[in-house]
Amino acid sequence: MKIQTQTALLFTVLTALLILFISITTYYFVSRFASNDFLKRLELRVRVAAKLRFEQNKISTDTYKELRRQYLEVLPQEQEYLLIWDSATNVIHPQAQSKLPKSFYQKIIAAQGNTVFIHKNKVHYAGILYRDEGHNYLVIKSAVNEYANTLLYTLARAKIATFVVGVLLVFTVGIFFSRKTFQPLRQLISKVQDISAHNLHLRLETKKGKDEMTELAHTFNTMLDRLQTAFETQNNFVSNASHELRTPLTTIIGEAEVALKKARTDEEYRQSLQIILNEAGKLDHLTHSLLALAQSGFDGKKQRRSLVRMDELLWEVKQAVDELHPNNRVQLHLGELPPNEQQLAVEGNYHLLKLALTNIAVNACKYSNNRPVQLSLQVVKKKIRISIIDEGIGIPASDLKYVFEPFYRASNTDRYEGHGVGLPLARNIIRLHNGELVINSVEGKGTAVEITLHSQS
Repeated sequence: MKIQTQTALLFTVLTALLILFISITTYYFVSRFASNDFLKRLELRVRVAAKLRFEQNKISTDTYKELRRQYLEVLPQEQEYLLIWDSATNVIHPQAQSKLPKSFYQKIIAAQGNTVFIHKNKVHYAGILYRDEGHNYLVIKSAVNEYANTLLYTLARAKIATFVVGVLLVFTVGIFFSRKTFQPLRQLISKVQDISAHNLHLRLETKKGKDEMTELAHTFNTMLDRLQTAFETQNNFVSNASHELRTPLTTIIGEAEVALKKARTDEEYRQSLQIILNEAGKLDHLTHSLLALAQSGFDGKKQRRSLVRMDELLWEVKQAVDELHPNNRVQLHLGELPPNEQQLAVEGNYHLLKLALTNIAVNACKYSNNRPVQLSLQVVKKKIRISIIDEGIGIPASDLKYVFEPFYRASNTDRYEGHGVGLPLARNIIRLHNGELVINSVEGKGTAVEITLHSQS
């Protein structure tokens, strides 16, 4: 069932319950009013009957006429009963009125002149005790409340008709307004269905305002922006990875084919094998980098974690750089270390953190042509900040926002070997450890990389 139909039904049910409550309440109070009004009239009839029967000679002409006028207003199916009560023997005469319960007569006697009512078989009875010239009389009037019955029957029919018509009308109006309300959503769904992987550039139209539909359209557009970026990044990644893998493979295959075309000297074979070995090494390094990049995108909970002392890790990074670039000029500055060792510890994967920092330090050495590189550690409150600053070629401002895309290389790095995997890998690793990696660079002056991690203190 569609939401617009559910909304209309819910609105109809709530309205129907409200109409039903009002109808039942109205019927109840009208019924009470009609019943009380009839009983008052029946009480008046029984008292007027008693006065006309026993006080006709004691009242004035005007009073008599007024009583006669009231008495002539006969109620539907009205009947009058006069019984004599012998107080000495407690016997009521005549006994012909035995169709009424004796308890009713006893209540009339006990009421001492007040009116007593009883209802039996749709007939209402009202009785009073009247004393005249030493005798006790039970004056009883009976009548049927036909007016109330007709009124309540008509009212019930009107209420039922009103309820049915009202519910149908409310449902119709609810459907109409729910369609109007959800029309923008249907249009939104229709436009979203037209968007596929082949036309991710399409966007939903947004209007000025802060209503839910506008926010939903903005949210969809933001999601489409991310999807488009992800698709383009994936396409670029596959294209660049294919190119980077194909280059050493082409060199290896070409060199092997050349070596096999004719007999060569031992020196020529050694040169060919050396070229193949170098290209195979590049291929091995690239595949390992791609594997590490893919693994760095996993959930951090799947990585083996332990407490890593960052000061000790930086010494390990320095040793790794020394092995790769023996003539490097990396200078390690640890400064004043805090007395609490926990402030130097980070919960994380030792090998991944070492890989990230080593990649950045090696890049600093490579792109600075072995100028001095400052590798420093600083602890500020519960944060550990690692800075790697070089005096190299820097990164052009136009390239700076793309340096974290896999295989992207700045426009001024053509004469340097590399694949554009190191920085994206380093950022993914730092993010796995809930850290932050920020790069500031000026072309021709150098690059500063700052890494912030949370300590265990």
